[in-house]
Amino acid sequence: MKRQVHTPEAPAPIGPYSQAVEAGGLVFVSGQIPLDPESGNLITGDVERATHLVMQHIRSILNAAGSGLDKVVKASIFLKDMNDFAKVNEVYGSYFEGGVPPARETVEVARLPKDVPVEISVIAVK
Repeated sequence: MKRQVHTPEAPAPIGPYSQAVEAGGLVFVSGQIPLDPESGNLITGDVERATHLVMQHIRSILNAAGSGLDKVVKASIFLKDMNDFAKVNEVYGSYFEGGVPPARETVEVARLPKDVPVEISVIAVK
């Protein structure tokens, strides 16, 4: 059995996918990009600000699912430019301070949706 998770505090899906799906005691959060859910505007020039917005989306979606950042077990970070790694890593890490950080991979990709600088997806337990 699976359940769709949705919150207006994160961008609505722009394709045939869910913000997150809950199944088997896990929450699978789709890749989040720095899109302001209220205005629809992208944050593209400042990778640190973009990463904060992405992490805020992830936190909101996890909260809507009855989970939280402290329950994230796996994260995937996709970067437009690996030169942004240190900045993204610092912001990302600030959301997991004081706990056990999740397993993770970070990869540079040729292109991301809407040409954003960063996209992050996570898996969390309930």
